[in-house]
Amino acid sequence: MTKLKIKTYDQTYELNIQEAVMIRNLVKKIQKNCCYPLVAAMEGYQFLLMEDQISGGSIELLDMRSSIGNRMVQRSLAFLYRYAVHEVLGYETKVVIANAISKGVFTKVKSNQINKETIIKIEKKMKDCHLPIFQRRLRRNELIQWAREYELKESLVLLESNPILEMGYACEIGREKHVFFEPLVVHTSLLPIFACRLYRSGILLRYPTPDEPDVLPAFEEEPTLYEAFSQETQWEKLLGAQCSYDLNDKFRKGEGKDLILLSEALHEMRIAEIAKKIQSQHKQLILIAGPSSSGKTSFAKRLILQLKVLGLKPLYLGTDDYFVDRLELKPRADGKVDFESLDAVDLTLFNQQMNDLLAGKRVDIPHFDFIQGKKVFGQRFEQLAMNQPIVIEGIHGLNPILSEQVADEVKFKIYISPLTQLNIDTLQRIPTTDVRLLRRILRDHRTRGYSARKTLLCWPNVRHGEDVNIFPYNSCADAFFNTQAIYELSLLKPLVEPLLEEILLDEQVGKEAKRLLNLLMYFVSVSQEEWIPNNAIMREFIGGSILF
Repeated sequence: MTKLKIKTYDQTYELNIQEAVMIRNLVKKIQKNCCYPLVAAMEGYQFLLMEDQISGGSIELLDMRSSIGNRMVQRSLAFLYRYAVHEVLGYETKVVIANAISKGVFTKVKSNQINKETIIKIEKKMKDCHLPIFQRRLRRNELIQWAREYELKESLVLLESNPILEMGYACEIGREKHVFFEPLVVHTSLLPIFACRLYRSGILLRYPTPDEPDVLPAFEEEPTLYEAFSQETQWEKLLGAQCSYDLNDKFRKGEGKDLILLSEALHEMRIAEIAKKIQSQHKQLILIAGPSSSGKTSFAKRLILQLKVLGLKPLYLGTDDYFVDRLELKPRADGKVDFESLDAVDLTLFNQQMNDLLAGKRVDIPHFDFIQGKKVFGQRFEQLAMNQPIVIEGIHGLNPILSEQVADEVKFKIYISPLTQLNIDTLQRIPTTDVRLLRRILRDHRTRGYSARKTLLCWPNVRHGEDVNIFPYNSCADAFFNTQAIYELSLLKPLVEPLLEEILLDEQVGKEAKRLLNLLMYFVSVSQEEWIPNNAIMREFIGGSILF
């Protein structure tokens, strides 16, 4: 008799088993006690298929409320979606799963038949589909052979461009086939509610969040983000890289340096465009916000340089210097102080000083001493020249309450974030959040001496703060700047991998470290840091920036 420990999202079970048990039977037994479908099984870092057996130890059975289960559901929905598009429009139709936007994922379908009637047919095909998703775990040579047999050109290119991809999953829904490197759900009936919607030049595939698996989020128009995505599509054509295998090919052919310099030139062009817009509209209060590790400080300083090129004399400030003195902050119900809340900013002083500066008055700008936990005055006096701009960066920049006493007509709000340009392949996208997390791991280690473990443990709280303080206001932006460098995952790979490998055995963050290592696995390493300009936004994370 052997003990088997089974952990689900809500509770933990212990079973006594006499012989190896099939995962499928285990799921069937435990599912009776679970609120949501169990979609993933894991033993340590290893995914288990329903046909696998386990004879003891411990196992996790996950639903879509977990991050791993949620990602599996998203992959499976993308596969089902492409199946439905191909069934409706034909199997020669190209489908690309692009970016997360408007509470869903934006998809590109190359067809002249994209209209409301077609989308209704696609959604109906998805909902009427009650099919198993067949999947086999195969080694590299077997995957290549399978991809060749079914003429899966993209999967073949991905495998052949990256020799370290040693194992993957041959997946099928009906006639639809694709190589994935993490498994899918076993049947389409396990997928949550979803909807398809005509959106601009493509189709929006919408589905629930892990927090509310039974609720389809309300659609939210995000025109600024969409325009940014449209610009990225144009940049992809210029850069010649849409997926990981395109990028790898560029570096292998010796075209990496030119790619990096072109990517940086596009950044500079866009920053200059934003500066020109600010000048032409005679804006004076420039508010910059974005989630963690977006590169806000580098962007702000490069924007200031472009404004100076136009003959302006901008003043640079940070909202951190307007924090409320620590002793005056009120703790939350749990007794902790939320330093990222807008309540942590001295709004009265901030608005008063912004209006005074815009009126041409000489102002005593505070400096927040983080050791003493209070504002210090008398060290910096500023007086703004007539009609000159103030550039301010901070997480609350887009929140109307921050500057509510300043006239709206003088404000120009900029939202920045690294929107991932590259996919792994056309069905497997790379979340923007993962890029920011890799950036933060490296920067925390380099500037604060933090281990990757410490950064990963703090990350959920960082994300919560972003959900409350930043993302609800990105639609208020007058401009968007994408700080993603198309080459960055190849650049980050050799720098971050050792930090993640150190914590693979950690019980709390080992799985997340392994997942991030798996993501980096799709990219070749670039070690030529000398190719990166010293004013590049990536320098904020790898070091060597002349902007600091």
